[in-house]
Amino acid sequence: MAFRPLHDRIVVKRIEGEEKTKGGIIIPDTAKEKPQEGKVIAVGPGARDESGKLVPLDVKAGDRVLFGKWSGTEVKIDGDDLLIMKESDILGIVE
Repeated sequence: MAFRPLHDRIVVKRIEGEEKTKGGIIIPDTAKEKPQEGKVIAVGPGARDESGKLVPLDVKAGDRVLFGKWSGTEVKIDGDDLLIMKESDILGIVE
């Protein structure tokens, strides 16, 4: 990918949810909610504090993260649907 996020922004690709419920019921596409879990594709260098010092991000490329339902800006890069969001929009890292 020829895209590099700036400052404390992160590029995330959504991880698609399950096609079936635990009971075996198939969920149609129209009834599915957007997944709130994704894989970090790229990260910016970090934010600057009041003194101008660079503060690195806590997440790195390859991390699986959880984010809010309406977080980020949806973009299409190289045919992939991606989200660009700030690090503060990420709720946590799935380990």
